Amino acid sequence: MLEQKLEQLRTLFTEMEQALIAYSGGVDSTLVAKVAYDALGDRALAVTAVSPSLLPEELEDAQIQATEIGIAHKVLQTNEMDNPNYTGNPVNRCYFCKSELHDTLKPLAVQLGYLYVVDGVNADDLRDYRPGIQAAKERGVRSPLAELGITKAEVRQISKQLGLYWWDKPAQPCLSSRFPYGEEITVGKLQRVGRAEIYLRRLGWQNLRVRSEGDTARIELPPEQIKEFVLTTDLQAIISAFQVYGFVYVTLDLEGYRSGKLNQGLIHAQTSLKI
Repeated sequence: MLEQKLEQLRTLFTEMEQALIAYSGGVDSTLVAKVAYDALGDRALAVTAVSPSLLPEELEDAQIQATEIGIAHKVLQTNEMDNPNYTGNPVNRCYFCKSELHDTLKPLAVQLGYLYVVDGVNADDLRDYRPGIQAAKERGVRSPLAELGITKAEVRQISKQLGLYWWDKPAQPCLSSRFPYGEEITVGKLQRVGRAEIYLRRLGWQNLRVRSEGDTARIELPPEQIKEFVLTTDLQAIISAFQVYGFVYVTLDLEGYRSGKLNQGLIHAQTSLKI
């Protein structure tokens, strides 16, 4: 079944003939870039959008992975921070982010002669609250993984099967996802959260989030790691570092990390949301 889906993915790109990939460096878009390159060679291009909501380390990973794959890679700037509909952080914030992204990518694709813009949306994403998917659809973007029903777990399995060493890379959505809806997003706040997460990753904690609520940082770790974190980490050093970054209070979420936690309570409302 897995091999069949991989073959279908290859066939899909062969039929496209050319493709520009919205490439974040995450495991999903990197698999898309890999299969597109294998099918199309130099008729596939990966493009990474850079803004304050992207960790510098994520850009570096994207560049390294693109080099490993062999695909041509281009970096460009997006300006969602200039849009008050984005920085005001409404529940459909991602709609405005993806609108900016694809309003930037589409003219580039036309200019360079690429017939399709594709992204890394997978089948599981369609079951979550993702207003950015609507923005992409409105602009004619295709989502090969979702089209073929390939789930996140299958993305990782296929990536491992293809020998991609980042197959188990933790998900890393944009830094704006660390703020509760309605709290204004600023460059300073994004940088503060980014520095805090980098600090913890350098201590060896990889799958985590630092949520920001006002002056408070809330650290989320997988539930099974919470006890080890408390017992083995210099908590005072973390507090001191976070306060240097600009936080006043530092807390630990006892429920633990769960993807999309800030969307709880919104899933049932998404059908009535008006853009």
